[in-house]
Amino acid sequence: MASKSAWRALTQQPLRPAVRQAGYRCFSCSARYAQQPQQPPQPPKPSSSSEKTTHFGYETIAESLKESKVGAVFSSVASSYDTMNDFMSLGIHRLWKDHFVRSINPGSASPGSPEGWNILDIAGGTGDIAFRMLDHATNINGDHRTRVTISDINADMLREGKKRSLDTPYANSDRLSFLQANAEKLDMVESNSIDLYTVAFGIRNFTDKAAALREAYRVLKPGGVFACLEFSKVNNPVFNEVYQRWSFGAIPLIGHLVAGDRDSYQYLVESIDRFPSQEEWKGMIQEAGFMTPGKGYEDLTFGIAAIHKGVKPRNA
Repeated sequence: MASKSAWRALTQQPLRPAVRQAGYRCFSCSARYAQQPQQPPQPPKPSSSSEKTTHFGYETIAESLKESKVGAVFSSVASSYDTMNDFMSLGIHRLWKDHFVRSINPGSASPGSPEGWNILDIAGGTGDIAFRMLDHATNINGDHRTRVTISDINADMLREGKKRSLDTPYANSDRLSFLQANAEKLDMVESNSIDLYTVAFGIRNFTDKAAALREAYRVLKPGGVFACLEFSKVNNPVFNEVYQRWSFGAIPLIGHLVAGDRDSYQYLVESIDRFPSQEEWKGMIQEAGFMTPGKGYEDLTFGIAAIHKGVKPRNA
């Protein structure tokens, strides 16, 4: 445990300027180290060429480069995910993920068929959410037919998930499969074939989030559910001040000490800061064609994370 003097030193650091675009085991996301900017990051400047740009943390890059840069991040952290996520969240992410799965209730009577639910878990390479969903369907709802396809763009993450699946009852069964694919172009997945599409702590790393939402809408059956767990915007000003200091002061340092990779975890906190607010993200989900029941999202721990859900209309 850090000493009182170390904690005071951390909490007395100036806040990093925010960009307002505003076990099985547990993992979240990760990522890249950059010098702490002295001024708030500026909006992306127009590219000198015709190529579109996007952000990689606080850095503006060509869209064509983001996939490879994010891929390098996740290849770097795949084997240290469980250790780092416990350090970063003090174990709270486990509670968030448990609550996320309970809120979805996989294996219940609806929207699944008598053959069980057909679930696509996107950016789920390590299997953390998938194993929980299969456990819930089996042990809570007595459903031994629901199946999950774990999809991830990164082969190293999928490799880690396959290895960890060997400690579960689902390894080498027809209830669990793995697919290496880009969520923005799921040509190998049939339209109107999925009962539940889940993505946890991954969608903020996508290059074209709107394209991923459109693909989610396409592959879901009418009445199917899009469920997303992602870091979000803290809704308590006092807590947000502490959270920002922890994020920018401690997480990259922990990444350096524990995983030997400060760069990746610097990118982590920057990517969280750049992700849309709860209302903005709900709006993007609606623009893709989904209905958003009730408020459209549920804040977790003062908004550090949020669960968003969308339902594909039955007449779609």
